[in-house]
Formats: sequence, C-alpha cells, structure tokens
Amino acid sequence: MTPEYTDHRAPTRYPRPTVSLEEADWVWRELAVEALRPEAKPETVRLAVVAGLTRSTGARYGDLLRVRVEDLDLGPDVLAGRGRVAGARVPGEGRVVVRHGKHRTPRRHRVPGEVVVVLRHWAVVRTELAAELEGSVPRALLLTVHHTHDNGTTVSSGLPITKQGLVLSWRRFVHRTNARLGATRPPLPTRFEQVRRAWVDAGIPDPGVTLQEK
Repeated sequence: MTPEYTDHRAPTRYPRPTVSLEEADWVWRELAVEALRPEAKPETVRLAVVAGLTRSTGARYGDLLRVRVEDLDLGPDVLAGRGRVAGARVPGEGRVVVRHGKHRTPRRHRVPGEVVVVLRHWAVVRTELAAELEGSVPRALLLTVHHTHDNGTTVSSGLPITKQGLVLSWRRFVHRTNARLGATRPPLPTRFEQVRRAWVDAGIPDPGVTLQEK
C-alpha cells in the first residue's frame, strides 16, 4: 500500500488552484515580520509558526496539531525546553519531529533559522497563554489564544487548538490582509492548503528522515 506521506518533490493534484511560489513566500515573510513586532497579537505569532513549520516540513493542519513541545529542538536558550530530536545541525538551525498522515509516520525535519526565531518567540507567548491554567501546561505546541465558548461553557485560552480553530485563524488573516491590500495585490485564498501546496510542489520543505517511535 502506498503511504499517504510521499516525497515532497513528487507532483501532486489538488482540486483548487495553488498560489504561486512567490505568493506563498510572501505570506511567510509577511507573517514572520508581523509576528516579531512588539505589538503583535498571539494569534499572529501562532499563525507565523504554522506557516513556518508548514514551509519547513510540508505538514498539514492535522500533522501540526500532533506536534508537541518535546518534538522540537531549537538549540540552546529556548524557553520551551529541549526535546528528543537528535541529529547534527548548522548554527541557528533547528529540528522538529512531525507525525505525518493518517498513519502518523514520524519524520525528523530541519527547521531554518528564520523559523527558529519565530518558534522561540512563540515559546514565550505560549507560556504566557497557559499561565492561568490549572494544572500542568499542555504538551501540544499550538494552543488557543482567546477565551472561547463550547456548548455554553467558557473555555480558557492556553488549551490545545483544534483544526477548526486553525481554519478560522487563517481566514481572519486572509480577510484582514485582503481588505488592507486588496487594491495593490491579488487576494489570498481562504484555504491555507492552496499555500501549502505551492511549497510542496516546488520542493521547498525538507523531506525529513523517517524515525522509529519508541
């Protein structure tokens, strides 16, 4: 049986048109710059993490939701702690283990230095978000950034986010960006998959190394 997670450089089909590689990279640069501004909202920082890790690994939303703090190795002085991710790396480069597809195939990917910077900033924001939670901080890397409501019950921020939460977060970014820059650039698509596919089809993500889970 052919595994769901295939070579990033293999041509694939997607029913909706992807954006250009130039457009996809613009999204990453825009989010990375905005995330590091002093007044950046936590949602922007989290979305920059999603874009950076997607560009680095080719991961889908479901794959990213399975990433835990201990799956990261960002080098020394990272507030989120050190993970179990082995392998030599160049200065400033990190590593992340992502469990891909329905079979959750674990692969270790390189993370470029510019993504590591955003991840370190998210580590600080993430700690602040979970500060008011009772008990231990969730292991999931991606957490909610707002108080939300679930069947009439208020749910605190700092909890693991859902796929629907990521979908809505991307759409909010798209609507804001399209309204702000609509007269100067083509509108962004409402589905992040159309951006992810641009990177995957161009062979940008690191294909990674398959690991054996203990």
